[in-house]
Amino acid sequence: MNYQDLLYTAMRDARPAIGQGRVADYIPALAAADPQAFGMALATVSGEVYGVGDWERPFSIQSISKVFSLALVLAHGGDYLWKRVGREPSGNPFNSLIQLEAEGGIPRNPFINAGALVVTDRLQTLTGDAGITVRDFLRREAGSPALDTDRNVAFSEAVNGHRNAALAHFMASCDNLENPVDTVLAQYYAQCALSASCRDLALAGLFLARHGVLADGSRLLSGSEAKKVNATLLTCGTYDAAGEFAYRVGLPGKSGVGGGILAIVPGRAALCAWSPGLDSAGNSMAAVAALDAFTTHSGLSVF
Repeated sequence: MNYQDLLYTAMRDARPAIGQGRVADYIPALAAADPQAFGMALATVSGEVYGVGDWERPFSIQSISKVFSLALVLAHGGDYLWKRVGREPSGNPFNSLIQLEAEGGIPRNPFINAGALVVTDRLQTLTGDAGITVRDFLRREAGSPALDTDRNVAFSEAVNGHRNAALAHFMASCDNLENPVDTVLAQYYAQCALSASCRDLALAGLFLARHGVLADGSRLLSGSEAKKVNATLLTCGTYDAAGEFAYRVGLPGKSGVGGGILAIVPGRAALCAWSPGLDSAGNSMAAVAALDAFTTHSGLSVF
């Protein structure tokens, strides 16, 4: 299979969607993102890496970081975590308070903001520094020692993160946080504000395509645990548009409001597509279009 040609075809087919949508201006530091930017990378389990467009240009990964924090917590024994966060699609915006209150402070899944705060809280308890733990994991798996948190973005999120603070305080009132709210929020923003490229994220996500095995051959997750992460990505990874993403793309995927989407082809590869223009659910319009084109032309999906 000629992956490089497939990426060029996907970029060509996605071109009408590049520049469409709206950048995540509710985080002021992201408001200046170039809506015409587009990149796409693919890393295979056998070691090849391919890319098109701005595939080596760093961007704010935002909620894509939740994939890695979840895996790192599960690597320490995940059964306890699932008592504090569910695995069902939310059907509501990623920062909604309504469902959280109705369900007693237990977030519906680990990829909405409330669920990711619980995961971050648990990772903080396990490691003492959740943000650095996620950063160092990405550095190792991507082979990018300079990969780091954009402090301007993290500060911008903290200053404007009133909804996240409300979610965290409500969960604390329900005894569903182990650490102080301010600590959890700071660690959460540090991981969301990591800056990485499509290349970096495709390489870092390969452990899910390798059924839990890391770049050095060691195992982070069992095959069963990796399957469960991929299943949760498929059903919950693209906010309340997960059904549409599964319908169009047919792969487990995680989006972020920085415009990136990481997708997994189990047993074969990991892909990342990026373009900052978002739809109403917070997913990149051009990245979804490119991933849709890739699976359509390649026939590679989980269905």
